[in-house]
Amino acid sequence: MITKKTLLASAALALLTGWSLTHAAGQMAPPAPGPRFGHSLPDAPADTPHPLPALDPAIKAKADALFTDAAAVGETRALLVLRDGRPIYERYGTGFGPDTKLISWSMAKSITAVLTGFLVADGQLSLNAPAPVAAWQRSGDPRGAITLADLLHMSSGLEHVEEGDPVWNGDTVTMLFGTGAQDMAGFAEAKPAVARPGEVFNYSSSTSVILADILTDALTPSQGADARREAMREFIQGRLIEPLGMTSLTPEFDARGTMIGGSIMHATARDYARFGEFLRNRGVANGQRLLPESWMDFMLTPSPTDGGYGGHIWLNRSRPAGVGPALWPDRGPNDLFACIGHQGQYIIVSPSQRVTIVRLGITRDDQFPSLRGHLADLQGAL
Repeated sequence: MITKKTLLASAALALLTGWSLTHAAGQMAPPAPGPRFGHSLPDAPADTPHPLPALDPAIKAKADALFTDAAAVGETRALLVLRDGRPIYERYGTGFGPDTKLISWSMAKSITAVLTGFLVADGQLSLNAPAPVAAWQRSGDPRGAITLADLLHMSSGLEHVEEGDPVWNGDTVTMLFGTGAQDMAGFAEAKPAVARPGEVFNYSSSTSVILADILTDALTPSQGADARREAMREFIQGRLIEPLGMTSLTPEFDARGTMIGGSIMHATARDYARFGEFLRNRGVANGQRLLPESWMDFMLTPSPTDGGYGGHIWLNRSRPAGVGPALWPDRGPNDLFACIGHQGQYIIVSPSQRVTIVRLGITRDDQFPSLRGHLADLQGAL
């Protein structure tokens, strides 16, 4: 789920110790070098410092606590707070700064959802039509009924174990770092149906890779890895990076050229904040509408199987009985939503407060309740 236990904690040692995912997947290195976790890529431009306004001491104390209370919340590497699109608080941990690219983990899922929205708006894909996955098109295959909406709501009905016990028994680890790493979409799309589409919520990083595969197939007929990577890179450059100014955004790809749309992108805290602001402004950037209102409505509407989840994004709503909280619906506004990643990566957006918060760092599973509490305290003080 959100806190992938020691999932990616142990499996991600490849990244933490300086390996790129392309090495872990056995892929030949792509044109851009794989980043070392927590370090800037050589081509990452340094942003100039923002002059920050005077901040209410009570708000500053709650923001600072995310750094000083590390025993409770883990290591905070970056914290950025924007009000009305302007930074009012920005701080980095030792060794990190405005030009440091940090890993998204599952925040990437919301970026994949926005990319999907572009192609739906272009008429190249249909939200409620059967998903165009070749492996599911055989006569009588129940997977042929799965729609893009089912995938975005994490209710495809496909067999999937997000967190294994032990961790290497989970499908996510197998896909990212094991036998599925060479062709992640092929691994995910080969899973059998165990429920009807739209029947059961099952959080799945594999689902986001299936979406990335669908997007790539819509962008290019080529099955060559280089062509697939280039088509997706050009699409992201033209539709997201340039219009939003997210110049540091760096997605990674598997050996087949499929974007790892559910787990592994890299960007600076400021560029994650730019993405949050794009969502806060409901698909408008620099006065230009890039996403239809209807797509933002879809993303931010509670899904039928889990009220705390929308279209590949977390909502500040109650979840089914017995399911742990993603945010803090008992404290924050209903319109608050968030992109959330493993180990405590957050882009938190509160439209009614005109606020976006980015927190990046390393948090253990047992520290998540305290981290959520600190973030709720900060959001509530703004």
